[in-house]
Formats: sequence, structure tokens, C-alpha cells
Amino acid sequence: MSDSNTTDFTNPSTFILLGIPGLEAAHVWISIPFCTMYVIAILGNFTILFIVKMEVSLHGPMYYFLCLLAVTDLIMSTSILPKMLSIFWFSAREISFSACLTQLYVFHSFSVIESGIFVAMAFDRYVAICNPLRHATTLTNRVVAKISLAVVLRGSMLVLPYPFLLRQWPYCRTNIIPQPYCGHMVVLKLACADIRISSYYGLFVLFCVMGLDVIFIILSYTQILRAIFSLPTKDARLKTLGTCSSHLFSILVFYIPDLFFSLFYRFYQNVPLHFHILVVNVYYMMPSMLNPIIYGVRTKQIWGRVLRLFTHKGT
Repeated sequence: MSDSNTTDFTNPSTFILLGIPGLEAAHVWISIPFCTMYVIAILGNFTILFIVKMEVSLHGPMYYFLCLLAVTDLIMSTSILPKMLSIFWFSAREISFSACLTQLYVFHSFSVIESGIFVAMAFDRYVAICNPLRHATTLTNRVVAKISLAVVLRGSMLVLPYPFLLRQWPYCRTNIIPQPYCGHMVVLKLACADIRISSYYGLFVLFCVMGLDVIFIILSYTQILRAIFSLPTKDARLKTLGTCSSHLFSILVFYIPDLFFSLFYRFYQNVPLHFHILVVNVYYMMPSMLNPIIYGVRTKQIWGRVLRLFTHKGT
């Protein structure tokens, strides 16, 4: 007797997203913090984009990269949150195979793009602090545009094999995905084939791309810190270090949990599934929500413009 969950189908027409397995009765309550984070992410990132556009003094490399970061955060959060909320609110659990692959492609490619943006921002801080006289001539608008295009193309091209490889495998186990969005590894584990190529390629992207990004950032900040601690006064050191603080906080929010959860998902044992899914989903929303807050609060030019926007006062 055939079973719909065990019959071979090379390209399943739909997947079923379960949301948070075991906590279905609490989906409406779980949706409240996720919806709140999404609203904060949308308002915060659009505020950053609006302020940089309106404030001529912010038309520089650091803020252009910040705008690219804001757009990336908006796309990343929008790629998973609307569908997640529709599951929590309306039990709309079905997602087509093509839509599932599109969702995971957009999310993972923009995750790699965000990593590249942090590298570009580290390069900007390196030039600004270690070679300040050459900053204006090195990072011209044309160079910033080329770097931004390279970052976007790198993320788009490196993740492109994900959906193409996933389309090649037969899926004979089940079409049920025990989480509220399509991720590369969770879909890959549903395949009934030798999936080592996809798995190894995912590890390649994780270590050889994002790992190299981290190494480049560490090297940049090693030189930056050497330049800062060579300054003659404590006030000068603190002031210069303050120009990097927002970038450093965003890096910590993005990289440390990302590396931990990417490895944890592959090798975790004896951890309740609902706990793992909740923690990972909260993490995925954190950068999109926190980046505009970090840059808005810790960047004097942006914070001053926010105050003028809402209070009509300068600071």
C-alpha cells in the first residue's frame, strides 16, 4: 500500500511547514514577539535609509554601506517573517517546492551578502583610521559602488547552487518541514540520495567564504587597534575607537551566533526540537532588528538627525 509520505517524488509540489512543532497551541502567543521584532526591523531600517538620503552630510562611504546593510536586513527578514506569521495566525502551512527553494535562496544569499558588507565596512574603517588622508581618494563613490556590486554578486552567485542541487535529489521520506521556514540543511535532510555534495558545498560557503570574511575583519581591526593605541592621548583613542563601536557590535551580533547555530544544526544531539527552532528563529531576526538600533544610538550624526526628525530640535 503506498503512502504519500514515503512515495518517491523528485520534485514535490508542496512542502508543509509545521511552525514550532509541539507548541502549535501557543503559536498566536509566539507570534507576538516575532511580529514586534519585524515591525522594529522595518521601521528602524527604513528610518536609517530615510535619514541617510535626507542628510547630505551623511553621503559618504560608511553610510552608503550602512544603507546597503539596511536593505539587506529588510530583505532577509521579509524572506521568512511574513510566511512564518501566516503559519502562526492562519495555519497557512503549505509552501510550493519552487517557493521553498526561492525562500531559502534569498535568505542564504543575503546572509552571505551581509557578511560581505561587514568586510566592506571594516575596510572603510581601516582606511579612515590607518590612512585618513587617503580615505576620500581611495573610497570614492565609484569605488564604493563597485565594492557593493561585488558583494551582492558574490552572495548571489555562491548560494545559487543551493536550489539547483536541491532540485536534483529525489524526496521520498516526507514533505514535512519541522520549522516555520525553508532552510538549506532542513530541506536537504529530506532528500533520499547521497547528499554529500550539497552538504560539503554548504560547509564550503560557511567556512571558506564567511570564515575568510571573519579573518579579513580580524586583520583589519588588528591594524585599526594598533593605529588607535598609537595615538598620543586617551581622549583621541576613545574618540577614534568610538567610530568603530557600532560596526563591532553588529559584527558580534551577526557572526558569533551564526557560526554556532550553523554547526549546532548539523551536529546537535538531545536538544528539544521546539527549543532549538525558537532560539534559531529569534537569532535570525536579531541582526535585522538590532543593526538600526545600534547604528542609530551609537552614531552621533544619525542620532542627532533622529532627534530633529521627531522633536524638531538639534543636538
